[in-house]
Amino acid sequence: MPNPWKTLLKFKFKLKSKSKSKIRTPADMVRRVGELLILLHDDNVTVDHGTKWGEKMEELGKLIAEVKSILYGTSEAEPVPEACTQVTQEFFRENTLRLLIICLPKLDLEARKDATQIVANLQRQQVNCRLIACDYLEANIDLMDTLVSGYEDHRLALHYGNMLRECIRHQSIAKYVLESHLHKFFDYIQLPDFDVSSDAAATFKELLTRHKSTVSEFLSRNYDWFFREFNTKLLQSPIYITKRQAAKLLGDILLDRSNSGIMVRYVSSKDNLMILMNLLREPSRPIQIEAFHVFKLFAANRNKPPEIATILIANRSKLLRFFSGFTLDKEDEQFEADKAQVVKEIAELY
Repeated sequence: MPNPWKTLLKFKFKLKSKSKSKIRTPADMVRRVGELLILLHDDNVTVDHGTKWGEKMEELGKLIAEVKSILYGTSEAEPVPEACTQVTQEFFRENTLRLLIICLPKLDLEARKDATQIVANLQRQQVNCRLIACDYLEANIDLMDTLVSGYEDHRLALHYGNMLRECIRHQSIAKYVLESHLHKFFDYIQLPDFDVSSDAAATFKELLTRHKSTVSEFLSRNYDWFFREFNTKLLQSPIYITKRQAAKLLGDILLDRSNSGIMVRYVSSKDNLMILMNLLREPSRPIQIEAFHVFKLFAANRNKPPEIATILIANRSKLLRFFSGFTLDKEDEQFEADKAQVVKEIAELY
Protein backbone atom coordinates (compact mmCIF):
# COMPACT_ATOMS: atom_id res chain seq x y z
CA MET A 1 0.00 0.00 0.00
CA PRO A 2 1.48 3.41 -0.93
CA ASN A 3 2.32 5.84 1.84
CA PRO A 4 -0.48 8.47 1.80
CA TRP A 5 1.92 11.11 3.07
CA LYS A 6 3.95 10.84 -0.14
CA THR A 7 0.77 11.81 -1.90
CA LEU A 8 0.26 14.59 0.65
CA LEU A 9 3.58 16.11 -0.30
CA LYS A 10 2.16 16.59 -3.78
CA PHE A 11 -1.00 18.06 -2.22
CA LYS A 12 -3.20 15.34 -3.67
CA PHE A 13 -5.24 12.79 -1.80
CA LYS A 14 -6.68 9.56 -3.13
CA LEU A 15 -10.10 8.79 -1.67
CA LYS A 16 -11.94 5.69 -2.85
CA SER A 17 -15.57 5.90 -3.84
CA LYS A 18 -17.85 3.15 -5.08
CA SER A 19 -17.03 3.72 -8.70
CA LYS A 20 -13.46 4.93 -8.89
CA SER A 21 -10.62 6.64 -7.07
CA LYS A 22 -10.69 10.41 -6.87
CA ILE A 23 -7.73 12.73 -6.53
CA ARG A 24 -8.45 15.55 -4.07
CA THR A 25 -6.34 18.49 -2.98
CA PRO A 26 -6.56 19.68 0.63
CA ALA A 27 -8.85 22.47 -0.57
CA ASP A 28 -11.11 19.93 -2.28
CA MET A 29 -11.36 17.98 0.95
CA VAL A 30 -12.44 21.06 2.91
CA ARG A 31 -14.98 21.92 0.20
CA ARG A 32 -16.45 18.42 0.51
CA VAL A 33 -16.59 18.81 4.29
CA GLY A 34 -18.54 22.03 3.70
CA GLU A 35 -20.98 20.31 1.36
CA LEU A 36 -21.69 17.58 3.87
CA LEU A 37 -22.05 20.06 6.72
CA ILE A 38 -24.64 21.97 4.70
CA LEU A 39 -26.63 18.76 4.37
CA LEU A 40 -26.23 18.11 8.08
CA HIS A 41 -27.30 21.65 8.96
CA ASP A 42 -30.43 21.53 6.82
CA ASP A 43 -32.76 18.99 8.40
CA ASN A 44 -35.13 19.21 5.44
CA VAL A 45 -32.61 18.58 2.69
CA THR A 46 -33.21 15.59 0.44
CA VAL A 47 -30.26 13.23 0.39
CA ASP A 48 -28.99 12.22 -3.06
CA HIS A 49 -30.96 9.31 -4.51
CA GLY A 50 -29.41 5.95 -3.79
CA THR A 51 -27.08 7.17 -1.06
CA LYS A 52 -27.83 6.40 2.56
CA TRP A 53 -27.59 9.25 5.03
CA GLY A 54 -25.42 7.15 7.34
CA GLU A 55 -22.83 6.73 4.60
CA LYS A 56 -22.58 10.47 4.12
CA MET A 57 -22.08 10.99 7.83
CA GLU A 58 -19.41 8.31 7.82
CA GLU A 59 -17.71 10.10 4.95
CA LEU A 60 -17.92 13.38 6.85
CA GLY A 61 -16.30 11.88 9.94
CA LYS A 62 -13.45 10.41 7.89
CA LEU A 63 -12.87 13.68 6.05
CA ILE A 64 -12.78 15.68 9.29
CA ALA A 65 -10.20 13.22 10.65
CA GLU A 66 -8.15 13.55 7.44
CA VAL A 67 -8.22 17.34 7.63
CA LYS A 68 -7.08 17.18 11.25
CA SER A 69 -4.17 14.98 10.17
CA ILE A 70 -3.16 17.53 7.54
CA LEU A 71 -3.03 20.30 10.14
CA TYR A 72 -1.35 18.33 12.91
CA GLY A 73 0.61 15.72 11.01
CA THR A 74 0.92 12.14 12.23
CA SER A 75 3.44 10.03 14.11
CA GLU A 76 5.04 9.34 10.73
CA ALA A 77 5.09 12.79 9.15
CA GLU A 78 5.11 16.47 10.06
CA PRO A 79 2.44 18.84 8.71
CA VAL A 80 3.16 20.21 5.22
CA PRO A 81 2.98 24.04 5.32
CA GLU A 82 1.54 24.40 1.82
CA ALA A 83 -1.20 21.89 2.57
CA CYS A 84 -2.03 23.64 5.85
CA THR A 85 -2.32 26.93 3.98
CA GLN A 86 -4.74 25.41 1.48
CA VAL A 87 -6.89 24.02 4.29
CA THR A 88 -6.86 27.30 6.21
CA GLN A 89 -7.79 29.46 3.24
CA GLU A 90 -10.62 27.15 2.22
CA PHE A 91 -12.12 26.99 5.70
CA PHE A 92 -12.47 30.76 5.81
CA ARG A 93 -13.27 31.33 2.14
CA GLU A 94 -16.54 29.41 2.13
CA ASN A 95 -17.71 29.76 5.75
CA THR A 96 -16.88 26.14 6.47
CA LEU A 97 -15.59 27.15 9.90
CA ARG A 98 -19.02 28.54 10.79
CA LEU A 99 -20.70 25.34 9.63
CA LEU A 100 -18.29 23.19 11.61
CA ILE A 101 -19.04 25.12 14.79
CA ILE A 102 -22.82 25.28 14.49
CA CYS A 103 -23.10 21.66 13.36
CA LEU A 104 -20.99 20.35 16.22
CA PRO A 105 -24.03 19.11 18.22
CA LYS A 106 -24.98 16.84 15.30
CA LEU A 107 -21.57 15.19 14.97
CA ASP A 108 -20.63 12.00 16.79
CA LEU A 109 -18.15 12.18 19.66
CA GLU A 110 -15.00 11.37 17.66
CA ALA A 111 -15.89 13.88 14.95
CA ARG A 112 -16.54 16.50 17.65
CA LYS A 113 -13.10 15.91 19.11
CA ASP A 114 -11.47 16.20 15.68
CA ALA A 115 -13.51 19.30 14.82
CA THR A 116 -12.48 20.92 18.10
CA GLN A 117 -8.81 20.37 17.30
CA ILE A 118 -9.28 21.72 13.77
CA VAL A 119 -10.88 24.95 14.98
CA ALA A 120 -8.13 25.34 17.58
CA ASN A 121 -5.34 24.79 15.04
CA LEU A 122 -6.80 27.20 12.50
CA GLN A 123 -6.44 30.05 15.00
CA ARG A 124 -2.66 29.68 14.78
CA GLN A 125 -2.25 29.17 11.03
CA GLN A 126 -0.64 32.09 9.21
CA VAL A 127 -1.30 32.88 5.57
CA ASN A 128 1.06 35.46 4.09
CA CYS A 129 2.25 36.24 7.62
CA ARG A 130 -1.31 36.98 8.81
CA LEU A 131 -3.58 35.16 11.21
CA ILE A 132 -6.57 35.22 8.88
CA ALA A 133 -8.71 33.52 11.52
CA CYS A 134 -8.77 36.81 13.43
CA ASP A 135 -10.17 38.73 10.46
CA TYR A 136 -12.77 36.03 9.90
CA LEU A 137 -13.92 35.97 13.52
CA GLU A 138 -14.15 39.75 13.67
CA ALA A 139 -16.53 39.58 10.69
CA ASN A 140 -18.43 36.66 12.24
CA ILE A 141 -18.32 37.69 15.88
CA ASP A 142 -21.67 36.04 16.62
CA LEU A 143 -19.82 32.72 16.59
CA MET A 144 -18.42 33.72 20.00
CA ASP A 145 -22.00 33.89 21.28
CA THR A 146 -22.44 30.28 20.17
CA LEU A 147 -19.21 29.13 21.81
CA VAL A 148 -19.95 30.84 25.13
CA SER A 149 -23.49 29.47 25.27
CA GLY A 150 -22.00 26.01 24.84
CA TYR A 151 -21.31 25.98 28.57
CA GLU A 152 -25.06 25.61 29.07
CA ASP A 153 -25.00 22.17 27.37
CA HIS A 154 -22.81 19.64 29.17
CA ARG A 155 -22.44 17.61 25.95
CA LEU A 156 -20.80 20.52 24.16
CA ALA A 157 -19.21 22.52 26.97
CA LEU A 158 -15.69 21.07 26.84
CA HIS A 159 -15.54 21.18 23.04
CA TYR A 160 -16.83 24.74 22.73
CA GLY A 161 -14.75 25.82 25.73
CA ASN A 162 -11.58 24.56 24.07
CA MET A 163 -12.48 26.37 20.85
CA LEU A 164 -13.28 29.55 22.76
CA ARG A 165 -9.92 29.65 24.53
CA GLU A 166 -8.15 29.34 21.20
CA CYS A 167 -10.27 32.07 19.63
CA ILE A 168 -9.52 34.54 22.42
CA ARG A 169 -5.84 34.27 21.55
CA HIS A 170 -6.86 37.14 19.25
CA GLN A 171 -7.03 40.32 21.30
CA SER A 172 -10.01 41.83 19.48
CA ILE A 173 -12.00 38.64 20.00
CA ALA A 174 -11.09 38.48 23.69
CA LYS A 175 -12.25 42.08 24.07
CA TYR A 176 -15.65 41.21 22.61
CA VAL A 177 -16.08 38.22 24.92
CA LEU A 178 -15.00 40.26 27.95
CA GLU A 179 -17.48 43.02 27.22
CA SER A 180 -20.38 40.86 26.07
CA HIS A 181 -20.16 37.64 28.06
CA LEU A 182 -17.81 37.78 31.06
CA HIS A 183 -20.68 38.23 33.51
CA LYS A 184 -22.01 34.77 32.55
CA PHE A 185 -18.85 33.07 33.77
CA PHE A 186 -19.59 33.86 37.41
CA ASP A 187 -22.46 31.38 37.08
CA TYR A 188 -20.73 28.92 34.74
CA ILE A 189 -17.88 28.51 37.23
CA GLN A 190 -20.39 27.31 39.82
CA LEU A 191 -22.19 24.76 37.64
CA PRO A 192 -22.63 21.39 39.39
CA ASP A 193 -20.76 19.45 36.68
CA PHE A 194 -17.13 19.61 37.87
CA ASP A 195 -15.58 19.18 34.41
CA VAL A 196 -17.72 21.96 32.96
CA SER A 197 -17.16 24.35 35.87
CA SER A 198 -13.40 23.71 35.73
CA ASP A 199 -13.33 24.39 32.01
CA ALA A 200 -15.30 27.62 32.50
CA ALA A 201 -12.83 28.65 35.22
CA ALA A 202 -9.92 28.05 32.83
CA THR A 203 -11.56 30.25 30.19
CA PHE A 204 -12.37 32.91 32.80
CA LYS A 205 -8.73 33.02 33.87
CA GLU A 206 -7.54 33.22 30.27
CA LEU A 207 -9.88 36.14 29.57
CA LEU A 208 -8.54 38.04 32.58
CA THR A 209 -4.82 37.41 32.15
CA ARG A 210 -3.85 36.98 28.48
CA HIS A 211 -4.23 40.46 26.97
CA LYS A 212 -2.89 42.86 29.58
CA SER A 213 -3.94 46.21 28.15
CA THR A 214 -7.42 45.02 27.20
CA VAL A 215 -8.00 43.53 30.65
CA SER A 216 -6.76 46.65 32.42
CA GLU A 217 -9.09 48.85 30.37
CA PHE A 218 -12.02 46.50 30.95
CA LEU A 219 -11.51 46.32 34.72
CA SER A 220 -11.13 50.09 34.97
CA ARG A 221 -14.46 50.62 33.27
CA ASN A 222 -16.26 47.77 35.01
CA TYR A 223 -14.61 47.81 38.43
CA ASP A 224 -17.70 48.03 40.64
CA TRP A 225 -19.84 45.24 39.24
CA PHE A 226 -16.89 42.97 38.44
CA PHE A 227 -15.40 42.93 41.93
CA ARG A 228 -18.82 42.83 43.56
CA GLU A 229 -19.51 39.60 41.66
CA PHE A 230 -15.96 38.32 42.16
CA ASN A 231 -16.06 38.85 45.92
CA THR A 232 -19.52 37.50 46.60
CA LYS A 233 -19.79 34.63 44.11
CA LEU A 234 -16.20 33.41 43.96
CA LEU A 235 -14.13 34.49 46.97
CA GLN A 236 -17.04 33.75 49.30
CA SER A 237 -18.25 30.67 47.48
CA PRO A 238 -19.09 27.62 49.61
CA ILE A 239 -17.24 25.49 47.05
CA TYR A 240 -13.61 24.93 48.09
CA ILE A 241 -12.02 24.74 44.64
CA THR A 242 -13.90 27.84 43.47
CA LYS A 243 -12.70 29.83 46.47
CA ARG A 244 -9.12 28.64 46.10
CA GLN A 245 -8.92 29.35 42.37
CA ALA A 246 -10.53 32.76 42.86
CA ALA A 247 -8.02 33.75 45.53
CA LYS A 248 -5.13 32.78 43.27
CA LEU A 249 -6.62 34.57 40.26
CA LEU A 250 -7.19 37.72 42.32
CA GLY A 251 -3.52 37.73 43.21
CA ASP A 252 -2.53 37.24 39.58
CA ILE A 253 -4.72 40.17 38.54
CA LEU A 254 -3.68 42.61 41.27
CA LEU A 255 0.03 41.81 41.09
CA ASP A 256 0.19 42.41 37.35
CA ARG A 257 1.89 45.75 36.69
CA SER A 258 -0.64 46.68 34.02
CA ASN A 259 -3.35 46.59 36.70
CA SER A 260 -1.55 48.81 39.23
CA GLY A 261 -4.41 51.31 39.31
CA ILE A 262 -6.92 48.51 39.89
CA MET A 263 -4.75 47.13 42.70
CA VAL A 264 -4.57 50.47 44.52
CA ARG A 265 -8.34 50.82 44.31
CA TYR A 266 -8.94 47.28 45.55
CA VAL A 267 -6.64 47.53 48.59
CA SER A 268 -8.25 50.82 49.61
CA SER A 269 -11.54 49.11 50.44
CA LYS A 270 -12.26 47.95 53.99
CA ASP A 271 -14.85 45.46 52.69
CA ASN A 272 -12.20 43.83 50.53
CA LEU A 273 -9.80 43.72 53.47
CA MET A 274 -12.37 41.96 55.65
CA ILE A 275 -12.92 39.31 52.96
CA LEU A 276 -9.19 38.63 52.73
CA MET A 277 -8.81 38.47 56.50
CA ASN A 278 -11.60 35.90 56.62
CA LEU A 279 -9.81 33.88 53.94
CA LEU A 280 -6.70 33.88 56.15
CA ARG A 281 -8.84 32.12 58.76
CA GLU A 282 -9.84 29.33 56.37
CA PRO A 283 -8.83 25.82 57.52
CA SER A 284 -7.28 25.19 54.11
CA ARG A 285 -3.58 26.14 54.00
CA PRO A 286 -3.59 26.58 50.17
CA ILE A 287 -6.41 29.14 50.47
CA GLN A 288 -4.56 30.89 53.31
CA ILE A 289 -1.44 31.14 51.18
CA GLU A 290 -3.29 32.56 48.17
CA ALA A 291 -5.10 35.02 50.44
CA PHE A 292 -1.79 36.11 51.99
CA HIS A 293 -0.44 37.16 48.59
CA VAL A 294 -3.33 39.62 48.33
CA PHE A 295 -3.44 40.61 52.01
CA LYS A 296 0.19 41.71 51.89
CA LEU A 297 -0.82 44.38 49.37
CA PHE A 298 -3.13 45.95 51.96
CA ALA A 299 -0.35 45.94 54.55
CA ALA A 300 2.28 47.27 52.15
CA ASN A 301 0.15 50.15 50.86
CA ARG A 302 2.01 53.33 51.86
CA ASN A 303 -1.17 55.38 51.50
CA LYS A 304 -3.57 53.29 53.56
CA PRO A 305 -6.96 54.95 54.04
CA PRO A 306 -7.66 55.57 57.74
CA GLU A 307 -10.36 52.89 57.82
CA ILE A 308 -7.86 50.27 56.57
CA ALA A 309 -5.30 51.23 59.21
CA THR A 310 -7.99 51.19 61.91
CA ILE A 311 -9.00 47.60 61.05
CA LEU A 312 -5.38 46.41 61.01
CA ILE A 313 -4.65 48.06 64.34
CA ALA A 314 -7.80 46.63 65.94
CA ASN A 315 -6.77 43.14 64.82
CA ARG A 316 -3.01 43.60 65.31
CA SER A 317 -2.50 41.06 68.08
CA LYS A 318 -4.51 38.37 66.28
CA LEU A 319 -2.70 38.99 62.99
CA LEU A 320 0.77 38.94 64.55
CA ARG A 321 -0.06 35.75 66.42
CA PHE A 322 -1.34 34.18 63.20
CA PHE A 323 1.75 35.12 61.19
CA SER A 324 4.10 33.80 63.87
CA GLY A 325 2.93 30.28 63.02
CA PHE A 326 2.23 30.82 59.33
CA THR A 327 4.80 28.78 57.41
CA LEU A 328 5.14 26.80 54.21
CA ASP A 329 5.99 23.10 53.96
CA LYS A 330 9.09 23.98 51.95
CA GLU A 331 11.55 26.77 52.64
CA ASP A 332 10.77 29.84 50.55
CA GLU A 333 12.94 32.91 51.04
CA GLN A 334 10.58 35.24 49.16
CA PHE A 335 7.60 34.13 51.22
CA GLU A 336 9.51 34.63 54.46
CA ALA A 337 10.67 38.08 53.33
CA ASP A 338 7.11 39.07 52.41
CA LYS A 339 5.77 37.80 55.73
CA ALA A 340 8.44 39.68 57.67
CA GLN A 341 7.55 42.89 55.84
CA VAL A 342 3.84 42.42 56.57
CA VAL A 343 4.55 41.84 60.26
CA LYS A 344 6.76 44.94 60.35
CA GLU A 345 4.08 47.11 58.67
CA ILE A 346 1.35 45.95 61.04
CA ALA A 347 3.52 46.25 64.15
CA GLU A 348 4.48 49.85 63.32
CA LEU A 349 0.94 51.09 62.75
CA TYR A 350 -0.34 53.65 65.22
